[in-house]
Amino acid sequence: MEKKLSFSSSLVIGVMLFALFFGAGNLIFPAELGQLAGTNTWKAMLGFLFTGVGLPFLGILAIGYSGSRDLQELASRIHPLYALIFTSVLYLTIGPFFAAPRTGAVAFDIGIAPFLNDFPVALARFLFTLLFFGISMWLSLNPAKIVDRVGKLLSPLIIILLIGLIAMTVFKPMGMVQPAQIPYTEGAFFTGFLEGYNTMDALASLVFGIIVIKAVQAMGITDKKQILTSTAKTGFVAAGFLAIIYLGIAYLGAASVDSIGYVNSGGAVLSETASYYFGSIGFVLLGIVIMLACLTTAIGLLTACGEYFHSIIPIISYKWFVVIFSTFCLTVANFGLANIINFSLPVLVLLYPLAMVLIILTFTGPLFHQSKLVYQTATAAAFLISSVEALVKFYKLVDHQLPAWISWINKMYTDYIPYYAEGIGWLVPVLIVTAVFGLSVVLSNKNSHKKRIRA
Repeated sequence: MEKKLSFSSSLVIGVMLFALFFGAGNLIFPAELGQLAGTNTWKAMLGFLFTGVGLPFLGILAIGYSGSRDLQELASRIHPLYALIFTSVLYLTIGPFFAAPRTGAVAFDIGIAPFLNDFPVALARFLFTLLFFGISMWLSLNPAKIVDRVGKLLSPLIIILLIGLIAMTVFKPMGMVQPAQIPYTEGAFFTGFLEGYNTMDALASLVFGIIVIKAVQAMGITDKKQILTSTAKTGFVAAGFLAIIYLGIAYLGAASVDSIGYVNSGGAVLSETASYYFGSIGFVLLGIVIMLACLTTAIGLLTACGEYFHSIIPIISYKWFVVIFSTFCLTVANFGLANIINFSLPVLVLLYPLAMVLIILTFTGPLFHQSKLVYQTATAAAFLISSVEALVKFYKLVDHQLPAWISWINKMYTDYIPYYAEGIGWLVPVLIVTAVFGLSVVLSNKNSHKKRIRA
């Protein structure tokens, strides 16, 4: 009889997965969304939940369904060189380029910045991030059980604090929800959809999926079907917790405007709300807990990136990679949270469609016999569209005029590709390419089979 994962084990692994996804930095996005979306908050959150919760869930399932040892092996279905580049860029994105520096920036904005008064912000940020990433580096170089224990203690504590804040917002609202602000006045769903990219959880799911599968196997589940079923159960637990927290924080942000006004970041929304309901004690406690939670997230990201890059470049030791990445994180974090978020968006606009295509093809692969041709053409279609979107966002970000050739392609895409203006122009072309080339592969295989029978 096949062994099945018990409910309690599913819950334990699901909470572990939730803790992996739930970086303190993720809290700032639904809080800011709620403030700006106002009366359109629920429309915007539908889009946000699709990319911030639904896609990570599918990413976990895709890894379990594929049977691959890791992301690089899965992406090799497209091409080995592509797999190496895609996996490396993905690790750098959720590591030293954006997500890891963001932990230090969020910790500073929530835990330190509100107490500075007249102290120079730039100097304070440098001193704090120097200490923050110094500790992160030291603990990443010397992994100890204390990191896991602190992480396990902090996740429930953050959840308790947030549920307390959300409950107070529901039963004792800070004010009326205000009308939607730009960019949520029109197309709130698609704006929320793109905002969900900022969590980076869909990208991380392609890495975390292997951790979940190993945890399931460690509990004695060996049958492939049961591994997939168990992965789905644990993923559902994690996705459910994420969705509840995100919806609550979004409502908190939407209801906060009357009392605290429009503030410049989601971190400030949380801090001001904690202060409003619980005074200075809640304000300080939230700051300390989120700083520590950001620290454990940074350690996890530095460790994962160090291990991966050491595996592909063994001539450089794991410890050297941790030192290099920690120094890089320190540098990036001092550009400030707003700049980190802004400059990450073009990269995410490029990477997310490629990750989503890989997830889609993983599930549909058996229909076209896992043909490399289908994987390659669908990925190429996504890249040709998302790369232009990324370039357009980058040039807008640096306030430079688009080169004529990019402007021409962008206009052509806007005029002829469905949903391109909304930010998901890759979807319809990828579905068409997958269907056309998938069908041609199936028909070709049938004809070849008939010829062999006749021969």
